[in-house]
Amino acid sequence: MSRPILIFDMDGVLVDVTESYRETIARTVEHFTGRRLAPAEIQYFKNQGGWNDDWKLSHHIVTEAGVAAQFEEVKAHFQTIFHGNGTDGLMLREQWVARPGTLEKLNRQFGFALFTGRPKWEAEFTLRRFAPELVFSPIVGMDEVKRHKPDPEGLLQILDANAGAKAYYVGDTVDDARCARAAGVPFIGIASPANPTYVDLVFLFQDEGSYAIVDDINYLEEVFAV
Repeated sequence: MSRPILIFDMDGVLVDVTESYRETIARTVEHFTGRRLAPAEIQYFKNQGGWNDDWKLSHHIVTEAGVAAQFEEVKAHFQTIFHGNGTDGLMLREQWVARPGTLEKLNRQFGFALFTGRPKWEAEFTLRRFAPELVFSPIVGMDEVKRHKPDPEGLLQILDANAGAKAYYVGDTVDDARCARAAGVPFIGIASPANPTYVDLVFLFQDEGSYAIVDDINYLEEVFAV
């Protein structure tokens, strides 16, 4: 029988994106509107669902503020901040969440796969940077699907590639939870106590029928402890 698999989201799960993606949203919106977003405001949109794509979220907030900016213009500015010149982009501020040995120990029991809303090359770059010894297969990014989360297309691709294996999806947003539910995959929610809307997020995960809710991936082992 096939090994069970843990399918990970990346942002907010494997890596802390507080100073990368979330900060890039805030700076992009400030550039176009002159107003600085608080972290809780960004999380408010994430909790609503439907805003897994940070480019679209940034453009939405900018236009809701009455600024007539085109999507491609907002996206281009976002990418300039996030990637920089290759040495100063906010992407390099990301921090790996797992403590040494945590994922390696889980990997003895589970195969790993990845379904993320970021481009696949960015996910691969990040994995090479922080965990080159771990294998995630397959890796499904935003360009590998026609329909983004909460649509389950990406999860279904991974299930097809691991036919017959029991799977769990580990994510940190309500879109992740709804994606898992639509694919018929048990969902493990990551709700950090540092999240500005922690209590709301826990309730949202509970409403979506989550299999388990933990503070971060360092507690995953406890979920599967016999």
